[in-house]
Parts: sequence; C-alpha cells; structure tokens
Amino acid sequence: MSFKPFKYALLAAGFGSAALLPFWSFAESAPAPKRERTEIHFSADQVEENSETKVITATGNVNIVREGTTLKADKITYDRKNDKITADGHVNIIQPDGTTVFADSAELEDKMSKGAIHEVKMILADESRVAARRIKQSENKNKYFFYGVYSPCDVCEDNPSPLWQIKARKITHDAANKDVYYQDAFIQIKDIPVFYTPFMSHPDPTVKRRSGFLPPSMRSTSYLGSSLELRYFWNISDHEDLLFSPLLSADQGVVWGGRYRKMLYNGELNLSGSYMKDKDTDENRYGIFANGRYEINDLWLGSFDINYASDSSYLKDLSLPGKTETWLTSHAALERFENRDYAAVEAYSYKLVSYSLKEYHASEFEKRDYSKPYILPLITYEHIGEANSYGAYFKNTVSTASVYRERDETKTQRATMINSWNLPYTSPYGEKYKFVASVKSDVYYIDKYVNDYDNSYTGAVGRVFPQAGLEWRLPFVKATESSRQIIEPIIVAVAAPNGGNKINKIPNEDSLNAQLDDTNILNLDRYNGYDRNDTGSRISYGFNWSSYGNIIGRTSMFIAQSYYFDEDESFSQSLGDNSHFSDYVGRVYASPASYLDFNYRFRIDRTDYSLKYNEINAKIGPNVLSAYIAFTSIKGRKDDRADSGLYFFDDYRERKELYTSIQAKISRDWRITAYNRQDLTKGSVGSLEHGGKIIYEDECFKLVFDIHKYNSTDPDYEDGYEYSATFLLKTLGGIGSN
Repeated sequence: MSFKPFKYALLAAGFGSAALLPFWSFAESAPAPKRERTEIHFSADQVEENSETKVITATGNVNIVREGTTLKADKITYDRKNDKITADGHVNIIQPDGTTVFADSAELEDKMSKGAIHEVKMILADESRVAARRIKQSENKNKYFFYGVYSPCDVCEDNPSPLWQIKARKITHDAANKDVYYQDAFIQIKDIPVFYTPFMSHPDPTVKRRSGFLPPSMRSTSYLGSSLELRYFWNISDHEDLLFSPLLSADQGVVWGGRYRKMLYNGELNLSGSYMKDKDTDENRYGIFANGRYEINDLWLGSFDINYASDSSYLKDLSLPGKTETWLTSHAALERFENRDYAAVEAYSYKLVSYSLKEYHASEFEKRDYSKPYILPLITYEHIGEANSYGAYFKNTVSTASVYRERDETKTQRATMINSWNLPYTSPYGEKYKFVASVKSDVYYIDKYVNDYDNSYTGAVGRVFPQAGLEWRLPFVKATESSRQIIEPIIVAVAAPNGGNKINKIPNEDSLNAQLDDTNILNLDRYNGYDRNDTGSRISYGFNWSSYGNIIGRTSMFIAQSYYFDEDESFSQSLGDNSHFSDYVGRVYASPASYLDFNYRFRIDRTDYSLKYNEINAKIGPNVLSAYIAFTSIKGRKDDRADSGLYFFDDYRERKELYTSIQAKISRDWRITAYNRQDLTKGSVGSLEHGGKIIYEDECFKLVFDIHKYNSTDPDYEDGYEYSATFLLKTLGGIGSN
C-alpha cells in the first residue's frame, strides 16, 4: 500500500512504543488496547508505507516532536514492528535541555531513548561542543562517544580550531552519576598535544557541587617561598560543605588550612582557619575566622564575627584577608527588631595585629593605652514614638556597657539614658525647621582608672547633661527644561552647658576618634560614643548647592563652619583647638558624565586657610580605559591623645597617602590592571604596595598573572612580595592561585 507524495502536518496520540503514528491508524476496525499515550507532532513532505513490512518512510523536511525532543532529517524510516527509526541526511536532534545534535545518520529505538548516531557534532546546553565518529546511547541513558572531541570554546570560519580541546578514543557520559570519563585522552592547545592521560574524569556541566579534589593553587611569596596548595572539597550535603586545603611551601613546610560552610534554614555559618609551625622561630602560628547569623524568629536575630591571629605578622605572611588592619575585632550580638523598638546585647574583643602603633608610640606602649579591652556586655535599647498631629515625637535610648582591660585590670561600668523630643516643621514659605531637646543621664562605676595626670580613681560618678538644638533650612530651586539647581542655606543653633565631662574620673573608651568633618558638623552630638558630652553652646552655618540634569549630570557642594560661645568646649578641645571659630569643612561631588566621578572632602584652617584634612576620590574614563585616584592628607597634631590617654588609633598623626590604579581593556579578551599605594609623609618608606595583573579570559579559558610587592612600616616585619599565576580551563578547572 502506498500514497502519492503530498505535504501534511499531524498532531496525534501515540500508542504503545510507537515513535510515529500515521493518521490512518484511526481507520482500523479493531480498537487498540488501552496503553500509555504520548503526544507527537509530525510533519513531512511525503509519506509512504509498505503494508507487508509495516515500514513507514517519510521524506522531505521531516520533523518529529515527542516528549520535548525534536528530530529533523531529510529522510526517516520507521519500522513499526520493532519500534526502530532510521534517519538520514542533515539529521538534527534538539533535546529538552537545549542540547543540539547534528549528524549524517542515526538509528534510534525505544521511543528514541537509545540507539546510535554517526558523524556527530553536538552543542551542549552550556554552549560546550562535542564531536565524535559515533555516539551510542544505552537503555540506562549512558552515552558513549567513540573517537570523540570535547571543547567549550567557540569556533568560526576564521578560527576553525578551538583554543583547547580534549581528544579521546572513548568518552563516556554516566547519566545516573553525572560524570564524564575519558579513555586515552589528549589535551590539545591549538591542535598541539600538551598532555596525555590514559584515564581522566570530571562532573558533567550540570553538576554544581561535587566532592573531590579541586585544581591546586600555586604561588611564590617572600615568606613562604614557592608553594602549592592542595584542595579537597567535601560536599556534605546541598547546604553544607568542607574544604581541606593544606599548603606545601618550600621555606616554611606545611600550612594546614580549611573552611567549613553551612546554610541553615534561617541563617548561615562560616568557619575557616590555618595553622603552621614557623621553621625560623619554632613558634606555633595560627589564625581563626568565623562568622554566622541566625534569624531566631520574626523579631530576634543572632550573629557573631570572630577574627583572631596568633601574632601581628601572621595575616601578612600568609596574605590573608585583613592583613592591613591595625586591630582584629571579634563581635557577638543578639538583636530584636519590632515596629519602633530596637534592642541589642553585644560583646566585643580586640586583638592588636599592627606594630606601627608600637613604633610610633614606643614610650607609651607598655602603658594602659594599648591594653586590650573586652566589652561585655554592651546593651542598647531604642524607642521612637509615633508622631502626634503636629509631627512631634519622642526618642528614648538606654545603653549599658562594661569594659575590662586585662593589662592593668581597669574596669569601667556605664549606664546611660537619653530622652529627646523632636519637632520637624515646614512653613508655608518652604522653610524647614527641626527642633530637638534632649537630656542625657550617665552613671559610672570606675575601678583603677589612671588619668593623664597619673592619678588613680576608683568610685562612682554621675552626670546629667541637657541639650537643645534648632535647625533651619530654606531651599531655593531653579528649574529649566534640562536641569535643576538647588541652593540651601543652613543654620543650626545648639544650647548646652559647658564643662561637666569629668575627664579625670571618667575614661574615654568610645569617643576617641573625634574628627570634625562634613558628616557631623551640623549634628547635635558630634561624638560617636557616650563617654564624652558635646558641651558648650554653638551656632553652625553653611549651605548646600546642587545641580541635576541630563546633559550636565550631577554636581553638589557643601561648606560649613561653627562658632563656639565658649572657647573651652569639649569637642574642639579634643581636636587641639582653642578658638571661638572652627575650621571650615565641606565636600564637592561632581559626576558630569558616566566616565567621570569625583568626590572631594576637606577641612581648612580658619586662620591661614591651610588644609588640615584633604581627601580625594576620583574615577576617570570608560570601562575600556579607566583610572582611579585616592588621596588622603591629615595634618598632624602636637597632642593626639585628646582628653584621655585611652585611645586605640594613630589616625591623627601626620598622614599623606596616594593610591592610584589603572585598568585597560586591550581587546575583547585581554585586560591589564596596575596599582600603587604611596606614603607621601616626610621620611616615609615611599611606596607601601604596588603590583598589577595581566588577564586573558574568553568563553573557555582564563589566564591571570598577578604580581604584588609591598614595603613594611612595621619594625618586626620585612618587605615582601607575592607572585602567582592562574591557568583555568573552564568547565574542567585549572591550576594556579586561588
């Protein structure tokens, strides 16, 4: 039985294991037994059936869609008795995951779930490519590629050879375990064999996590010498893993390291650390780092952050995160968030890991100045009341803290309450007012506090400090079709009593880093802690100017100054200033185009207009070629201890530092970066750190050369370097630095 050529399209239900269902099957006199039905889309230019052999032949633009798989060919022969399909000529199979197969011919059976394909080229779902003389798929869906080639690299007419590829006599894809195995395999770079292995394997592209060895990491540093880091990844579960990473170094032996991570239902946990025995000093050296958070319920959140190193040079020697820090801080907290209320119970611990402090304050180092503090507990409660019909609201803060210093056993216990009333108001003329009245009450118990005059004090101290402030603003707006300008004069008046800080009895633990700048000059309280009150009455004045537009971009400027009614008010004293007028502070920001971003902050001396504080951050250029510049200059002070000898920081000694970096995209695949961090202070070491990277990256390959050189300001730490190279074959892994 045969049919003349005709063009048709058919949507039908398949019976049994039939891969094709011709429309004439509905005309059979006897009903077919009830079987599993599969929907099939089928079209062709011509169909013929041999009634004796039950073989259907379809030719011309044959297209079959079944269970998400599409089969196209010039000719398809279907053996209905044996459920076999033979496809010839421009065979194209598109699978549900996006994998596309191109072949000369194919023999398929059992609903197209197994069979063989000849002279095959495949594009996988991740854009990787596979070619083989023959592919065979078994009943368990394992695929076997004979004389196969694998590469994730793009090819084109101008560049028909991929950057790298794997050629193997046999490639096996284990569908159940999602592994790919190679037998008699060569890794080729531009058709040049560079590595042979009789056997190798890796997870298939669908696997995101798998236990096993990761590519090793190689680098060379001044402390470790040449080193090789071996890494074994243990995928404990979908939400938990462990990385074991011993580092084998030529100069220091083995550095044992590892990392543990776990995602919790309402949080996360991260632990990492390393240990070594220094060959030169025979000392045990280690670092421990951990952090985590857990949402106990809708109201409570717990968190911790632990950072500890055995000595000041450990982080730098091993190039670990935090190597430039002066102090390592450990912190734990239990917080509650509910509507207008916030509560927290916290604990802090500090570890000094920079001897630059010791070098600068050598005479003071053995005193309590550098005695390591413990803060346990620090309790805070804040409540903001609802606004009344006039917009007024109350804000209440309660804080308690207990500080202990282990060297001299100094103890400080504090309880503070701040009650404030706030009233914002906007007049019919556009004037903006904000009135604040507050009362701060403190109770301290001090044990063995030694003040600046070497007098010791033990006992209880109380303070009550009232304060009131009024802020006035009047924005003037000028708008055009393409831009908008805003000029806003600002006046802030603060009334408060002078004196009463009792610096001879109350140590300064949390208000050390006093600095007058554009962020706090208009604040009611310019200290960042509770131990010092911002005493004295003053008036601050300045203005904001900003401009916005599609053509001109965004530009803004702010400048302000304060007038003190009392010369001996506490905050200016802490800055080493004794005048009615403060210095000028301000900032300038400009971003006229996407390739320019400029930010400048300053503090100018009120008398000679010299720069006491100078900070510039600028990004210039598009992504193809861009530069970043950061400059910081701080004028030193004769007495940087402020009103207390208890301070952690050396931020107020003279400092001039310039950081520059450049990034250039040479081509689509090549990038270069370089940087330099320079100490410009008189008598300094000059360049603190410099280095750069050369990066090549395309869709299948990444190569990174990384060079860093640094000069140390620590007397116990030598200058050093770090060289590393990364070679990565994407989808397979690589070797090099991590």
